[in-house]
Amino acid sequence: MAMRQTPLTCSGHTRPVVDLAFSGITPYGYFLISACKDGKPMLRQGDTGDWIGTFLGHKGAVWGATLNTDATKAATAAADFTAKVWDAVSGDEVLSLAHKHIVKTVSFTQDSNCLLTGGNDKLLRIYDLSSPEAAPQEISGHTSAIKKALWCNNDQQILSAADDKTIRLWDRSSMEEVKTLTFDTSVSSMEYVADGQILVITYGKTIAFYNALSLELIKTVEAPAPINSASLHPEKDFFVAGGDDFKLYKFDYSTKEELDQSETDGAAAHVSAESYKGHFGPVHCVRFSPDGELYASGSEDGTLRLWQTAVGKTYGLWKCVLPEDLGSENPEQLYTSTPEIKA
Repeated sequence: MAMRQTPLTCSGHTRPVVDLAFSGITPYGYFLISACKDGKPMLRQGDTGDWIGTFLGHKGAVWGATLNTDATKAATAAADFTAKVWDAVSGDEVLSLAHKHIVKTVSFTQDSNCLLTGGNDKLLRIYDLSSPEAAPQEISGHTSAIKKALWCNNDQQILSAADDKTIRLWDRSSMEEVKTLTFDTSVSSMEYVADGQILVITYGKTIAFYNALSLELIKTVEAPAPINSASLHPEKDFFVAGGDDFKLYKFDYSTKEELDQSETDGAAAHVSAESYKGHFGPVHCVRFSPDGELYASGSEDGTLRLWQTAVGKTYGLWKCVLPEDLGSENPEQLYTSTPEIKA
């Protein structure tokens, strides 16, 4: 009996969704922030996609967004030459950090005391949020716009990816470059998995996994289409990726084989690749939730979609309905969900 993946659609944005990030698990659940070219980053309840609020203040496209671990602070990077820090509970703007060009990426340290930024001026900046009036530390070396910058190794090191076709590892205390990876094409995304020190990067049709400390290659996987983003499940048994063909792909991390839904949820049913379609434009970003129960995707079509890791499980707004409970209803419909969430 077939179980079909029914993604939850989170509408509300009016332009392409280009970045998203989850918080850690808090006493109130976990949260999801989305960056959009409409300049209005949104905060949502992570397991349901329910809209909580919109951060208002940017005057240009927002390219990057992040939450600190306990979801008390948010940070955004925008085309208005600013990075902003927000109170994620009240929605108030706390700080606006002026830059000399478009800002593309923001990342909090684990203690939320420092913010790392990067963008089109090719510089990495570290702001001490307890004394924002102080000049930031600056790290130079990239020769093109920085797309993504992340803290790693317990905030002792920094990883950055840029349009100069490199990923660079930096030492925080010396501000020196430790190692550089060079590629034939620009890297489209980068995810750091602290548990296991794994770096997930995408370029062209390739999804590559590196040791984040040594930058030694672990493995690469080739996808059927150009990939814009990939995310490794917290238990590292499989990963998801999305790109130019509007689809989401799921692969076994050990064997590198592409999976259909039945192989990851334990059901006996076969589900066609159509179950991974849902977006009406290229997928720009994909991330697993901190509990691994779902993954979120953001697209050129202006929507976020939430996808179940184990299809048919009762979780969030998905409700498992057993065939005997359906009565005269269609027995093919094994579970239901609320398909549309209005922001």
